[in-house]
Amino acid sequence: MKLSFEYGAGLMAAELPDNTDVFIPGETVADPPCIPEDRLVEKTLESIRNPMGMEPLSRLAHKGSKVTIIFPDRVKGGEQPTSHRKISIKLILKELYDAGVEKKDILLICSNGLHRKNTEAEIHNILGDELFHEFWHSHQIINHDSEDYEHLVDLGTTDRGDPVLMNKYVYDSDVAILIGHIQGNPYGGYSGGYKHCATGITHWRSIASHHVPEVMHRKDFTPVSGKSLMRTKFDEIGQYMEKCMGKKFFCCDAVLDTKSRQIEINSGYAKVMQPHSWITADKRTYVPWAERKYDVMIFGMPQFFHYGEGMGTNPIMLMQAISAQVIRHKRIMSDNCVIICSSLCNGYFHDELWPYTREMYDMFQHDFMNTLPDMNRYGEYFATNEEYIRKYRYCNAFHPFHGFSMISCGHIAEMNTSAIYLCGAQEPGYARGMGLKTRATIEEALADAKKKFVGQNPNILALPQTFKLGAVHLMMKDEAYEGKGQEDCGCACHMHGQMV
Repeated sequence: MKLSFEYGAGLMAAELPDNTDVFIPGETVADPPCIPEDRLVEKTLESIRNPMGMEPLSRLAHKGSKVTIIFPDRVKGGEQPTSHRKISIKLILKELYDAGVEKKDILLICSNGLHRKNTEAEIHNILGDELFHEFWHSHQIINHDSEDYEHLVDLGTTDRGDPVLMNKYVYDSDVAILIGHIQGNPYGGYSGGYKHCATGITHWRSIASHHVPEVMHRKDFTPVSGKSLMRTKFDEIGQYMEKCMGKKFFCCDAVLDTKSRQIEINSGYAKVMQPHSWITADKRTYVPWAERKYDVMIFGMPQFFHYGEGMGTNPIMLMQAISAQVIRHKRIMSDNCVIICSSLCNGYFHDELWPYTREMYDMFQHDFMNTLPDMNRYGEYFATNEEYIRKYRYCNAFHPFHGFSMISCGHIAEMNTSAIYLCGAQEPGYARGMGLKTRATIEEALADAKKKFVGQNPNILALPQTFKLGAVHLMMKDEAYEGKGQEDCGCACHMHGQMV
């Protein structure tokens, strides 16, 4: 059969065996039905007015209340006119105004965390004309700045010892509202819930307590689940924030489908709302479909997706993207599985977006750097680099520690595969420098994999549109997902020969 896979700004065609299985999210297995557009306002308002585990906004807020509304950055959630951000924030504002809250006492915060600050145009697209013009020109829409120590609060540590620093505007507000998306995520199962505050309005030292090999290379992290240590830390950090603030976050989260449309909307106290949301989200996201384990998994990588332009060509970033698919689909991969991925890999790092990754890549080529976890000891060195921090704060670059969360993830593909082939690379040396095998075409890579790793009749899974649609987590057809990770017998400290 002939299939096409993402490749740069176009596609790479491949002739594959006729018994190749193909999975496309939302098509091969349909999503649960989304809420009809003409009922979105009704359903969202019903959720906001009937929150789980806490009082409604009409009782929480009053004249004189200071309110922060925290919304996700452009990476997730869609920008369509009926997107969850646009509908929910408008309805929440009306509830606040009806309760007596004045516009001057409301601040909208983009929860970019260590992601780059969103530009004026991006904020405009995320929120739409009405919200943007209502709040932008009065300076009531800001990005979170994880290096602005005048507007951060150091809350100490959780009982586990994880440092917690958070946005001071949120801490000081009388009502803190989180607008979230419950969508499949390799980092802890889902976005939204406590993941939102634990990553979006905090500091790199907080994020360094969970986006690191010690957590991400545990057996409970791959395959993805909602009971990994990472997810547990998200919950602990979010609840510790609430304890220190003396108030609960008011969450309004939408379970999203493949095209970022709302399937269900839930509001209230995250400790109650989050597990309830996952009941519906699990039906959409954890898909029991595969009838056999796969020896070869094939997908393609565009140049622009997810974090931005160059995600599919920057060697550090493309490794994270490959590993994310392993985390999602490990349940259906054979023990000797091979990945074949098309990528332009043309040497474009997009230094303006990720100014530190070229230095990281060069460092990885020297001084006994044999695997990506060997780089981890330089995390603080990069995270405190003043020039990289200035580019994060003032030039819309990602924070330098974000690169270390990327390499922590990037190693997972090597941990769980026999080989990874990158096909169509214009500058293949960059791929080889990350430990990947390079071939000109998908067919050549498959022939080599058959000869060396998987035999002449491998089970092949093709995943077109992997980075174009909201992903799922594939499972075996007879497998039941109960939200529990595997029992862990050793963390990254053990695996990499370090003493605990």
